[in-house]
Amino acid sequence: MIKRFSVLYVGQIDLDDVGANGRAPDERRYTNEQLVQTYDHAMALAKQMDGSGFYCLWAAEHHFQREGYECIPNLTLLGTHLAAHTKNLKFGAAFNILPNWHPLRLAEDYSMGDVLTGGRLIFGIGRGYQVREVETFGSPLIDQDANRELFEEQVEIILKAFNQESFSHHGKHYQIPPDVPYRGYQLKDITLVPRPTHLPVEIWQPMTSGRSIEFIAKKGIKGMTALSGEKVVDQFFNTYRDAAETVGRSLTLGQDMALGFGFYIAGTQEEAMERVRPFHDERYKWFAPFGLVRYVDEEGRMWGTPGAPARTPQVEDGVQQKAWICGPPEHFIETFKYFEEKYPGLEDIILQWPEGMPWHELSPQLDIFAKEVIPAFAGR
Repeated sequence: MIKRFSVLYVGQIDLDDVGANGRAPDERRYTNEQLVQTYDHAMALAKQMDGSGFYCLWAAEHHFQREGYECIPNLTLLGTHLAAHTKNLKFGAAFNILPNWHPLRLAEDYSMGDVLTGGRLIFGIGRGYQVREVETFGSPLIDQDANRELFEEQVEIILKAFNQESFSHHGKHYQIPPDVPYRGYQLKDITLVPRPTHLPVEIWQPMTSGRSIEFIAKKGIKGMTALSGEKVVDQFFNTYRDAAETVGRSLTLGQDMALGFGFYIAGTQEEAMERVRPFHDERYKWFAPFGLVRYVDEEGRMWGTPGAPARTPQVEDGVQQKAWICGPPEHFIETFKYFEEKYPGLEDIILQWPEGMPWHELSPQLDIFAKEVIPAFAGR
């Protein structure tokens, strides 16, 4: 049963010359004065969402983005700042990229943010997908097996740090603590100071493949997928539920998972599709080369694999795949009720701010959604 509505903001500025025939992403360059517009947008978004029925503002960690699409390098810092200017809204990390961090520094930062905000931060983790970021920080990404191995050890360390009063860890990549003398004795364990005061820590991770989904389900980490075709969502949700069952977690389909959509509200579906088209197309100009088109064809083949479409998707594809919702408010309500019937454990819906859409166009969209869609699911 759907209970909560959130927004995902990946940190874009108001891009110029957007759309399929607009400026190529790799040709975009913005000044620092333009790039810091992201933080004004985040503040305006948080203030509008706060008190209007939304649950959480999710943001994405990225680095070195002179192109202007994703300009937030520290989610805990941003969330703690925004919490000081709002009253109720939560701030989620979608996602902290663990290979960019020492796991204890990230755990400390989150824990301090948890204390300072009174539990209004939500922790999220990911492996990363942009080589410019991860490899620049000295961690592997091109070698996916090495990336996964590092990530899984980092997760183990963070869980120990959050949940144990003192701990040690001795693995391939980390020796915590090092075997060194300290004040006359040999170090054997350490304590994270502070630890989170709201335990257990709610942790989310993107669902991207069967292997990663099985890992998070068995660890008790919640799973999120956004802008994925319906058949892909079916596969992800069923894989998560079945993997959780193998470790004694009996879940209703959709439970501990979140589902995200691209969107535009207008009088008709056709009008909404035309209005969102340039912003939709700008998004995929940037993201499609990273392999972030999670649609399947009629035979169940993932886009980009042999025999399946390999082109940049159009908004018609997103609507047909039920990854984008376009139309009047009542169409949104019908769509959400369809998905909550299909996934009875589903409680969290996330709206993705289309990357090419300027703030002045998103703001009234969220106002309509808050007034005409959210009330249909209130009081649950």
